[in-house]
Amino acid sequence: MNVNAQTRAYKLSEGVISAISVGAVLILIGTVFVLAQPNSLWDSIVNFFKSFTVRSVPGTDIYLPAPANTAVHGVLYTAAFQFCLGLGILQILLLMIRLAVHSPVAKTAETVGNLVFWFGAAYLIMLYLSVAPSLTQWFMFWASLLIMLGLSFFARALVLLPRRK
Repeated sequence: MNVNAQTRAYKLSEGVISAISVGAVLILIGTVFVLAQPNSLWDSIVNFFKSFTVRSVPGTDIYLPAPANTAVHGVLYTAAFQFCLGLGILQILLLMIRLAVHSPVAKTAETVGNLVFWFGAAYLIMLYLSVAPSLTQWFMFWASLLIMLGLSFFARALVLLPRRK
């Protein structure tokens, strides 16, 4: 197979993976909105952002944005959990496709990092936000999400590491 044919095959497979990914995300968004019924997820999102104030992080003199009452946004937290879980499942499917079509290691590493982040975010939402979170739990969630972001970069690096010489 010549270089041009390889380039076209690569672009085609990556294009198909991108189309699957975008389509699945749109389906996931619609599904999360339907699952939120009879509550209006849109109204929950608007109310959530309208309720933001600057609050003191418990035990510190640091002030950060947070909802006035962190415990009243259960519909939104549930939807966020479902969305993160759905994206985690999508990353598993994309990883299987990438391995089947022999995607470049960098793309596979990116998918592994995303998988770690989205499943981790779903776990953290369940851990900190699922049952009427306090202000302390709200800020613990965000700090833990930063740790999860670091873990996702670490997972990506582990996939890329064998490629280095």
